[in-house]
Amino acid sequence: MALKSTIFKATLQIADMDRGHYQDHSLTIARHPSETDERMMVRLLAFVLHADDNLEFTKGLCVDEEPALWLKDLTGSLDHWIDVGLPDENRLRKACSRARQVTLYCYGGRSARIWWERNAEKLRRFGNLQILNLPADVTGSLADLVRRSMEFHCSVQDGQICLGDATTNLVIEPETLLQGHGNGTPLESTRQIQHRR
Repeated sequence: MALKSTIFKATLQIADMDRGHYQDHSLTIARHPSETDERMMVRLLAFVLHADDNLEFTKGLCVDEEPALWLKDLTGSLDHWIDVGLPDENRLRKACSRARQVTLYCYGGRSARIWWERNAEKLRRFGNLQILNLPADVTGSLADLVRRSMEFHCSVQDGQICLGDATTNLVIEPETLLQGHGNGTPLESTRQIQHRR
């Protein structure tokens, strides 16, 4: 018998000063049986950074042809393809040909570094691709926040993300590996990662 997805609820109070987005979002997140808490929380962080009424979680790991999240315009065309993990160059090439803008949040510590070294030259040719790296200590701290029902306050200013619940606050500054020419989230290139508990 196939295992079913686990359902999580998340309420986000978002104040994104970089994009001028100030809104609460109530989300239902389905975690595939093979998905880790870490990956699910990276998806949630990606939602925070691109929050929009029309931004949707996709079927994700259930469907190879879909990213973690996407934003479509009124005609159904793909405006923004947002993915997480360490996909192969072929997947990103297809995404860049399908969507106006593509953003990838990679993570995994040393694995992410090796992935970037192997793929950097091939990926730099895609002008609509943005890649940001979240080091392992960041994503590990995010995974520690997982509950079946979650409430987070989130603020974004000058590329710095503050995310927390009633007991924990994290300050995260993703490292920009590749900055595309699209109209993406204006995150500054930095290697500084901070945590506050």
